[in-house]
Amino acid sequence: MTPWELLGKALVPGQAGELRLYRRGEEFSIRADGQELMNSRIHGSEEALAQLACDRLSGRPMPRVLIGGLGMGFTLATALQVLHKTARVDVAELVPAVVEWNRGPLGGLAGRPLADKRVVIHVADVARLLRTEKQAFDGVLLDVDNGPEALTRKSNNWLYSPAGLRTTHDALRPRGVLAVWSAGPHPVFERRLHQAGFAVEKSLVRARDGTRGGHHIIWLAIRSA
Repeated sequence: MTPWELLGKALVPGQAGELRLYRRGEEFSIRADGQELMNSRIHGSEEALAQLACDRLSGRPMPRVLIGGLGMGFTLATALQVLHKTARVDVAELVPAVVEWNRGPLGGLAGRPLADKRVVIHVADVARLLRTEKQAFDGVLLDVDNGPEALTRKSNNWLYSPAGLRTTHDALRPRGVLAVWSAGPHPVFERRLHQAGFAVEKSLVRARDGTRGGHHIIWLAIRSA
């Protein structure tokens, strides 16, 4: 079997660990302290995150969407395919190297979505944008860490806390959509969404291409008017 080749390393701000980018043939993997976070062969649920959320925004003029976590670009690419040409998509990615990897060796995987003129990249914590923007977004898509159970950066837990959800609620426009990716079920988090004032839907989606692989969870949480 072809061995994995290490392409790059990056420190995670605020953490002692590091991210590592590997390639094996046409396959790419990003890992944190030896644990795989994402693989270029498994991105069906990331695409479903964007598809489910952005379908709800298709009739809005000039929608603005915030994506927390760039990953390998699959969520962003799908959002751009679904959204109108007048949309604006802000992407908050904490690790500068992940942005550079998407402009370099990872770029072709999702069709180089960072080159789309509708995209605005913020090398920043998505929490900072949510705290500073009020009724600014039609959609917020969170694919940060491992979902409500943070894996690489414990401060990410704030996003999924009652305070974080209230902040996100305030950052959304009326009838705005919060979409959250999770590796698995989380009943406590689902209750928090309801308590923060959202109407909540849960979808079970395949990890790979819609028909294969394990299942992940996508929550759609709709802000009231």
